[in-house]
Amino acid sequence: MKFSMIFEAQTADTSRKAEAQVLKECVDQAVYAEEMGFDRVWAVEHHCLKWYAHMSAPETFLSFVAGRTERIRIGHGVVCLPFRMNHPVKVAERVATLDVLSNGRVDFGIGKGGTAQETGAFQTDPEDIPDMLETSARMIPEMWRQEEFEHHGELMDIPPRPIIPKPYQDPHPPMYLACTREVTLNQAGEWGLGALVLGFAGPDDIAQKNRVYRAAVKRRTAESQIPDFPVEHLSALCPAIVLDDGQKARAIGHRGQRFFTEAIGHWYNPGPDSPAPRASIGDLDDETVLRETGEKLVAYLNEERIEVGTEATGIYNPNHAYGTVSDCIGYVERLIEAGADEIMFIHQMGTVPHEAILETIQNIGKHVIPHFQKG
Repeated sequence: MKFSMIFEAQTADTSRKAEAQVLKECVDQAVYAEEMGFDRVWAVEHHCLKWYAHMSAPETFLSFVAGRTERIRIGHGVVCLPFRMNHPVKVAERVATLDVLSNGRVDFGIGKGGTAQETGAFQTDPEDIPDMLETSARMIPEMWRQEEFEHHGELMDIPPRPIIPKPYQDPHPPMYLACTREVTLNQAGEWGLGALVLGFAGPDDIAQKNRVYRAAVKRRTAESQIPDFPVEHLSALCPAIVLDDGQKARAIGHRGQRFFTEAIGHWYNPGPDSPAPRASIGDLDDETVLRETGEKLVAYLNEERIEVGTEATGIYNPNHAYGTVSDCIGYVERLIEAGADEIMFIHQMGTVPHEAILETIQNIGKHVIPHFQKG
């Protein structure tokens, strides 16, 4: 089993001072994760999503983390591959440079970067993104493999050029794909990529996603495979606040998750009827708000006959690793039984205090990770 953390750089206070503080705290948390025995840190890439994700330049963040650490792996979770967001030549150069300077600690996740708020900023038609994603994903390992690379296709032409430097890891870093729906799980398995399952829906949903992914792995062929070597690995998201005071941990976790859902909801459904996320909600507790909002969403989708997966409904699930060490161990055990190869903890949600995250990292490092390393 592997244990990691993922960072959004999410913040309820979007002032310059608070935003800068959040980014610096994320670095401190990543450095502390190495000290506490975590295997990896991941950083998302999102653009123009105020409140929800201020991690718009993960390549800079991860470079800073790499310079302050020695052992922990450094993961792009993920690089967005629409051409105007990240040209494939530049991605190959950037990832290889980080791999060299970190002595081969990079894990290379890829994804679409899908909200209209983001794609619009880069003048990209969402319908073009799937083809861009696969085109870039197939080109980049070729750039690392070949002394001189060229490409001529419907979407892009690249004249013969040496793409340098080459990665420290030979032939290249392990590759992963962000997965929310069955279509991306199928792509990950057939393409030979690890699956980063970025969802809140819980162990039962992870078990279903695991079945889809493992079946797709079995369908992989030499022609469908993208990297030089396949990665069969499912990373499962695990929201976690782990404190000595379990009741306090649950309150902090539920409030952070509610802010998370309201922030992403704002950008997936922008407009005057989509309010900014709230740092506080008055009389109702956050767990109640999560449950009631999720029930209303499910009812609405059923009434409208809209088929949508757990990527939408799962974020309102309040049952996660919020509580004491024993609560966390019990939840992680369920994720492992569901088929997870990696527990990808998320602590850094908009209203969660830095001190609570540090205590969580310490409790996981001192008690949770050793519990699963005993065997």
